[in-house]
Amino acid sequence: MKKKVLVVMGGFSSEREVSLVSGRGVCEALQHAGYSVLPFVLNKVSEFIDILQREKPDVVFNALHGNWGEDGEIQALLDLLQIPYTHSGMKASVLGMDKTLTKLVCEHYGIKVAKGEEKTFAEYQKFGTQIKMPYVVKPACDGSSVGVFIVKNAEDAQKVFYDEGDKEIIVEEFIDGHELTCAVLDGCALAVTEMMPKSGFYDYKAKYTDGMTQHVLPAPISEQVTQTCKKYAEKLHQKLGCSMLSRCDFRYNEKDGVVLLEINTAPGMTPLSLVPEQAKFCGISYEELCARLVENASCRPFESGVEPHAEK
Repeated sequence: MKKKVLVVMGGFSSEREVSLVSGRGVCEALQHAGYSVLPFVLNKVSEFIDILQREKPDVVFNALHGNWGEDGEIQALLDLLQIPYTHSGMKASVLGMDKTLTKLVCEHYGIKVAKGEEKTFAEYQKFGTQIKMPYVVKPACDGSSVGVFIVKNAEDAQKVFYDEGDKEIIVEEFIDGHELTCAVLDGCALAVTEMMPKSGFYDYKAKYTDGMTQHVLPAPISEQVTQTCKKYAEKLHQKLGCSMLSRCDFRYNEKDGVVLLEINTAPGMTPLSLVPEQAKFCGISYEELCARLVENASCRPFESGVEPHAEK
């Protein structure tokens, strides 16, 4: 019997449009691989619960990105419903989305990160920061370089803006140099890619606009730097408790060495995405990658072994 896979995409984050592209690609790949595929665009949580109860899928393929998709929310829901899902579980998703918590884990296990401080946007506006220019301001919990500002002078500092004064942000020293990324599949690093945006830095527009960024694979760096990126990516994947797939982003220069920027526990699966590109480089097709995620889907079992609604 074919596995019934519900592919959930869209969602409520700033990465909704990217998620839709990822989801459509995943649906097509899984259909070609022989699965029974149910595409679902998430607009309301109640509708999501309804289709889960009505269709009873064998697996949920999580093609959501950003808040609610990779921050532990949907993972907790699917754990509660005992429906297997792709990518990491709740714990790793929570830790990976929160950049402050990720940095604490990195520092504990010897993974180099940029010096920085966490505060609210209102505190930044009122008191500024002790981090010297140039520095980076970014949301403490978000992905795809959404809301990232590089501050090199006082004029740049005036351009930093977020809608909510209580929004948690991170201010950290700017690390210049090579923009690198490394995907980890089933605990093993795939490859290291260098991203070379044609203008500015590797922001949301550069990531998802065709022709805006050149991907150089393998990255034109030394074997030592390559191995450091792979070692860091594998270690963080393991220490956060990630499942199946993750991707770590780095900066590298000779002075600072390899510095981790963030981890993505549900990296993009669009035609421009880095993970499918690295998988292909390692001999794993897009279709095979999607199928592999489905076949290894899981959820956190109840420790007592008792179902939520089991009668006493």
